[in-house]
Amino acid sequence: MREQLAINLRNAVRRQGADETYADADDAGWLGVDWAALQRPVEVFGHRVNVLDTGGDRPVILWIHGLSANWQSWLLNIPQFMGTYRCVALDLPGFGASEMPSDEITISGYARTVDAVCQALGIRAASVVGHSMGGFVGCELALQFPTRVERLVLVSAAGLSQENVRREPVLAVGRMLAAGAAQVTAYQDTLVRRPRLRRLALAAVARYPERLSAALTRELFQGAGKPGFMPALEALMAYSYRDRLGQIEVPVLVVWGEYDMLVPVQDAGEYARLIGANARKVVFADTGHAPSFERPTRFNALLAEFLAGERLPEAGVEGVSAS
Repeated sequence: MREQLAINLRNAVRRQGADETYADADDAGWLGVDWAALQRPVEVFGHRVNVLDTGGDRPVILWIHGLSANWQSWLLNIPQFMGTYRCVALDLPGFGASEMPSDEITISGYARTVDAVCQALGIRAASVVGHSMGGFVGCELALQFPTRVERLVLVSAAGLSQENVRREPVLAVGRMLAAGAAQVTAYQDTLVRRPRLRRLALAAVARYPERLSAALTRELFQGAGKPGFMPALEALMAYSYRDRLGQIEVPVLVVWGEYDMLVPVQDAGEYARLIGANARKVVFADTGHAPSFERPTRFNALLAEFLAGERLPEAGVEGVSAS
C-alpha cells in the first residue's frame, strides 16, 4: 500500500508538470474531513495535549508543527496519507488547543512530551515529520528516544543557525510579534478575506501568501497569539544539539524552500552534513519556509517516496534539487 501511494502521488506530480500552481492541493480534500471527530485530549505530565489521531493499526506518521503554529499546518498533507498510514498530529504544549505545561518549556521537554504522547497512544515507533521548531523537536526526539523514530523528515527545521544570532534582538522582535498576534486575532476575518493583507501577515512564512485560500489561512491563523510563543522562542534560542546530530542513525529527509526567510536554506546542507550519509537534502525552487503547504502535491509525493524506502526521492523533477 505504501508503494502504491508513492506511485500515485508521483504520477500526480508528473501530470501537473509545468502547470503546477501554488498551494495546489488547497481545498481539494481537507475541507471534507471531520477533523473534530479525530481529536481528543491526552494527559501527559499533568497537562492536556490536544492530539489528532486517525487511528488504525497502520504504520504511523507523527506530524509536529512549528513555532506559532498548530496541527493545522498539515491540513494539505494528512488527507493524502490517512488512508495508508495512521496519522497523529499534536498541538505542542502552549500552542493550539493544548494547555501550557507546568514546567518550563524546553526543546528537550517537548521531545519528552511527544514521547509520552506516543506511549499513551500505544505507538511503538513512527516516521516523524517536523516543520521549523517541530523539526528541532523531531531531531531531539530521535536523539533522546532513538527507538521511537523509524524515519525522520526535517522541513525547514530550526536548530542550527540560531546559534550564530544574538539572542536579545531576536527575543525583542519576538515580543513585538507576540503583541501583534493580538491584532491578527482581532482582525482575522479582514486579514483572511484580503489577499494583500494575507501577504503582509504571512510574508515571512510563505513565498506567495496571497495565493493561499481564505479557508486555509483562517486555520493557519489559529496558531497566533498562544501563550507558548515566547517561552518556546526562548527555548529555541537557548538549546544546541549540533555536536550530537551524527548520532542519528535512521534515514533522514531534509526538505527546504529556496527562499526561506526564517531559517536560511544553507541550514539544509548543514543538517545533511552533520547527520551524515543517511541524510538526503531536497530544496524546492520558488518556495518559502513552508514547503508542505506551499507545494503540497510535490511535497506529498516526496514524502510518500521516502516513507516507502526510496533512496533518491524526486531526483530530476522540475523545481527540485536533490543531493
